[in-house]
Amino acid sequence: MTFALWLTFLCLALAASFSPGPGVLLAISTTMALGARRTVYSSAGNAVGVFLVSCVAVSGVGLMVQRSPLAFSVLKLAGAAYLAWLGVKQWRGAGKGAQAAVPNGQAVAHTDSRYAVFRRGLLVASSNPKAILFFSAVFPQFMPPGELDAHRFLLLSLTFVGCTFVSHLSYVLLAASAGARFLTGAGMVRLQRGTALLFIALAFALAR
Repeated sequence: MTFALWLTFLCLALAASFSPGPGVLLAISTTMALGARRTVYSSAGNAVGVFLVSCVAVSGVGLMVQRSPLAFSVLKLAGAAYLAWLGVKQWRGAGKGAQAAVPNGQAVAHTDSRYAVFRRGLLVASSNPKAILFFSAVFPQFMPPGELDAHRFLLLSLTFVGCTFVSHLSYVLLAASAGARFLTGAGMVRLQRGTALLFIALAFALAR
């Protein structure tokens, strides 16, 4: 694989990773609710989910999702239902969890375990069937015709995972900075409920 070809994929991966979506929204809302340090586990779960999706995309499952409207619909509705559930959960929990990015900088107690945060990121990344279609369409353009090069697949997958982690880190730092500088307790609740509504809106958009 030439450096120019890899650089082309890197640019594509960065553009896709920095585009706001469920994973980015989850990173921002987790930062506001639990703090930037705890969000690292969410981003790690998202990275693992992205890698699993890339594996599925190059397997027979990815081809089945592409060609079977029923399989795509089932995955789509499952992903939409999970996003909607996250939105409802965040709306109901707004203001109940401690925020790490509060103006007075006081220490806070986190309410969700590291595993729970990791699992949430993993499920958000792996429950979107459009991600499978994305990888199914992109990977073949960077693979040798008619074969699966394992080394190239790992290089491309890990490149995309790295871009995803970098994009999440950037959004997390921005969210933590904004929260620490501008948000009061009431403002934090409004932001959490706003992101809850965005989760629900993304769920309807995915279902449609």
